[in-house]
Amino acid sequence: MMDVKEYMTGIGRAARAASREMAKASTAEKNAALLAIAQAVRTRTESLLAANAADLAAAQEDGLAAAMIDRLTLSAKAIETMAQGLEQVARLADPVGEITDMKRRPTGIQVGKMRVPLGVVGIIYEARPNVTADAAALCLKAGNAAVLRGGKEAMRSNQAIAACVREGLRAAGLPETAVQVIETTDRAAVSHLVAMPEYVDVIVPRGGKGLIERVARDARVPVIKHLDGNCHVYVDDSADPAKALRIVDNAKTQRYGTCNTAESLLIARDVAADQLPGIAAVLIGKGVEIRGCAETRQLVAQAKVATEQDWYEEYLAPIIAVKVVANVGEAIAHINKYSSAHTEAIVTENYSNAMRFLREVDSSSVMVNASTRFADGFEYGLGAEIGISTDKFHARGPVGLEGLTSQKWIVLGNGEVRA
Repeated sequence: MMDVKEYMTGIGRAARAASREMAKASTAEKNAALLAIAQAVRTRTESLLAANAADLAAAQEDGLAAAMIDRLTLSAKAIETMAQGLEQVARLADPVGEITDMKRRPTGIQVGKMRVPLGVVGIIYEARPNVTADAAALCLKAGNAAVLRGGKEAMRSNQAIAACVREGLRAAGLPETAVQVIETTDRAAVSHLVAMPEYVDVIVPRGGKGLIERVARDARVPVIKHLDGNCHVYVDDSADPAKALRIVDNAKTQRYGTCNTAESLLIARDVAADQLPGIAAVLIGKGVEIRGCAETRQLVAQAKVATEQDWYEEYLAPIIAVKVVANVGEAIAHINKYSSAHTEAIVTENYSNAMRFLREVDSSSVMVNASTRFADGFEYGLGAEIGISTDKFHARGPVGLEGLTSQKWIVLGNGEVRA
């Protein structure tokens, strides 16, 4: 029987050693590895599909929910998309070694910052096999070593993808232990992974609220996380009605189950009677349930009573909480009280209100006249993302390559000494 603590210590020790090698790896070496992994994924398509079929059969036998089975499923098209994603990361600019903010001091020295890898990144995720390739790609390009712990439902799929990753690393002359996928389904492995600061520098949990809460509670290393996605759209008293309708509709109905979907709508009292019935009609026409304040229910007959809990809720479903507010100030106060600090948007033609909203709303992404659905690493030009952070340390919002690095101070001198 496996000694999980001993096993995880070995994983951590190997990852720390590999991280030293990855920090020295050139952009060409990292890109060669990514391209070789992509080729291995394509070459091994049949074995990946076979492993996934075994996972799916076990999941169906265990009565896994349809939504979870959908996330677990790989197809030939999904595998090709995985390969293309690896190639896309290879084309991204390498952040490691970038020097910025160089300034000459009166003493003659030059002071600036250099971007460097974080070291060892532990990533814990649920039944999405594609995350194995995505996480490996981003961590490698940022010069890190990665320890990946996928859901037990995807164990065979994840190990098959891990074999492709090892093949690509080997082909590029980089340590195969730069990406390790944990081979045990024992939950104790997670407890050890998040409590090894001597080997792991940061943890990224990707999954449901329960998983993220557990990781955040037990971790002894920093965690990049977000718990909820209670995102707001505020329709200001100077909003263009056509823009407001289009943005609210997209933010709520383009996809229901994502963390950047709007869950709450705020609308200024001066325009509520003119604009809210039309917005509500479009949402209701698409099957969205409206839960509103008293003023909302006077304007929208189909609206149900919103409870206090509704203002906090991440529905991940065709439901939206709607509140009529006095002005932008009340909207900001409501958001800062009830929001999960993920993404908020204002629809307005008033420059001062837009700037005030940007300054005062305390969330990781704040938008003017755009759908909250844009809060995504790809849409932000990051190429890909490892997750979303609503914390306030170095990474906030969508976390891409730059978020998987840190900065250190550097000093360039020419013999200067301090007086």
